[in-house]
Amino acid sequence: MTPPSAREVVRFHDDCLARPGWAKSAPPGSTEGAWEFIEANHRCNCLLWDEEDQARRKDVPDSAIAANKRAIDGYNQRRQDAIERIDECLLAALEGVARRSDARMSSETAGVMIDRLSILALKIFHMRAQTERSDAGREHIEACAQKLARLLEQRRDLAACLDRLLAECAAGTGYYEVYRQFKMYNDPTLNPYLYGGKSSQ
Repeated sequence: MTPPSAREVVRFHDDCLARPGWAKSAPPGSTEGAWEFIEANHRCNCLLWDEEDQARRKDVPDSAIAANKRAIDGYNQRRQDAIERIDECLLAALEGVARRSDARMSSETAGVMIDRLSILALKIFHMRAQTERSDAGREHIEACAQKLARLLEQRRDLAACLDRLLAECAAGTGYYEVYRQFKMYNDPTLNPYLYGGKSSQ
């Protein structure tokens, strides 16, 4: 498998968001290599976005917010799992590359960068929608247009960083390691409130 370019990832993120209801209803379309998990990661981020919005409601009972928070935990875990699988697939594709002794280590993995590109795609999508509102004033529209421009700049910069990291890895001049997130609060054997070591009282 050839590692995807940042341009391909950005286009994929945007294409998914252009399809209303994609995250909730569309069946998985990618089944090979890193793309399967790039899609899973993006889907989780889309669903997380919606749950985070709902969790800010003040006109619903606390039980509804608790349900949002539980969903957020679940999507976050799946999102992190997908990031690790992206990295595993990309590193497997680069397995035959000889690493130079002076290779630069990146503290951020390609999977984490792709996750950040997914979140930026969501921010861009929703900020652009704010610039197109007919019920908002001119000041709001202009402020959102400025934020949109900054978000687009951030995405261009991050995309360039992803391409550079993958190019360095392919040339043996750069590398990264897959570090496990170990989300302790989601693990009933590690969270003391879940295994009985602490009381919420």
